[in-house]
Amino acid sequence: MVCIKRVVDYNVRVRVKPDGQGVATEGLKMSINPFDEIALEEALRLKERGLAGEVLAVSIGAAEAQQQLRTGLAMGADRAILVETAAPLEPLAAARALRALVERERPDLVLLGKQAIDDDHGQTGQMLAALWQRPQATFASKLAIDGGVATVTREVDAGLEVIEVDLPAVVTTDLRLNQPRYVKLPDILKAKTKPLAVVPLAALGVEATAQFAVRKTEPPPQRAKGVRVKDAAELVAVLRQRGVL
Repeated sequence: MVCIKRVVDYNVRVRVKPDGQGVATEGLKMSINPFDEIALEEALRLKERGLAGEVLAVSIGAAEAQQQLRTGLAMGADRAILVETAAPLEPLAAARALRALVERERPDLVLLGKQAIDDDHGQTGQMLAALWQRPQATFASKLAIDGGVATVTREVDAGLEVIEVDLPAVVTTDLRLNQPRYVKLPDILKAKTKPLAVVPLAALGVEATAQFAVRKTEPPPQRAKGVRVKDAAELVAVLRQRGVL
């Protein structure tokens, strides 16, 4: 089971709304979260090596997220499930919804990106593993499966760490795990006939109640423009003017 999220495409330059209440997304290109796309690619490679019988893509969000699920089906997923909700979900609520799907689908492995590029929480995979009471391996840059054991190379601050986890388990994927495949037109057309089920969030017994409130969103500070100076004395004057000296 691969969890994917609909986010603003990473090539798009986002802008904060004039009132500071979030990011303006109207009219912007939306795509699969890049780390989730890597997770899906890894699942497809496991299936191609005979290590998985089926790849299920799941997403949580509004009806528009079906577009990203269709892309996942075009990449090679066998079927998809959309947990439909108009309300944005925090990581814990998303993990609870995924846990409910795990109970229904009984996957041997759950793959998802280490974080989403819109909110950068990086928490859903860990919370899912805790709720499921199954092992987790985060920030995976290499994944090998032998029988009921997954060997995962993790990217950590000190370098690389290799661990083994018993399946079923949750694995979150890092950037260097693989390069996702390019989706071809025949695959896009074929994906339209693959099954995509829509399940209301309430049907899973999960509420979208928010625990936190975002008070204000601000863009990052603009970099100061360079100033040409003629000599050291002028440089000192400029630095004093800017409060550096």
